[in-house]
Amino acid sequence: MKFLVKENPDNDQLFNFINEAFSKRAFLLLFACCKVKYEGRAVSRLGLGDRTMIIKGDGSFLIHQDRNLEPVNWQPPGTKFTVELDDHRLYLRGSRRNPKEVLEVEICQAYLASYHTGRDIQMLELVGYEEDMRDMIMADPGIIEEGFRPTAREYSTNTGFIDILGKDKNDNLMVLELKSRRAGVNAVKQLKRYLDSFVDHKKLVRGILVAPSVTEDALELLEENGMEFLALEPPMDLKDSGVLTLEDF
Repeated sequence: MKFLVKENPDNDQLFNFINEAFSKRAFLLLFACCKVKYEGRAVSRLGLGDRTMIIKGDGSFLIHQDRNLEPVNWQPPGTKFTVELDDHRLYLRGSRRNPKEVLEVEICQAYLASYHTGRDIQMLELVGYEEDMRDMIMADPGIIEEGFRPTAREYSTNTGFIDILGKDKNDNLMVLELKSRRAGVNAVKQLKRYLDSFVDHKKLVRGILVAPSVTEDALELLEENGMEFLALEPPMDLKDSGVLTLEDF
């Protein structure tokens, strides 16, 4: 059986259900009225309330309230779990040795409990970030301009790492700052700091902000400082990696 669901289990039933899920290293989902206590790198308490708890087979432990994206409490993979039934009160604990910490949930009433043992071996593929833009430009420098020759990527300066350093067809130094999303004033200031690292350079140093778009105030600041903007979209095509179909399961 790949999944099992129980509605409104009492704590005796929930105790057996959780232990069964643990024995199968299943993905466990609980919706219950509970209290939460954490002790470790800090100390926290959360009074009685309805919350969603997620325990994964790798030992991840997350507790969500009915608001906000992030869990209110969480522990990373490798967490060790115990479940205890004491006078019909159920305690679910996740503990770690390094650092030493314990996340304890006292479940007063469970509304829903489910677990599944589905198979998922795929790794998330991501494109559309600055790294993808660097790869694209290094592979085809002409997309910046004719004659552009990249000489280094992530070039180290006293104020950070230049995304791409290169030269134009006239042998002038070019400093490229890449942004995969709409760029603002902070990106322009960052580019200006990189240019200041070459203040003693005898030839012209061009600063170019490369992004899909820029804000109006960023464009004004670029012009004020004699820097340039080039509109360029990051690559968005995922490579074919042999995605599994339903027939593979």
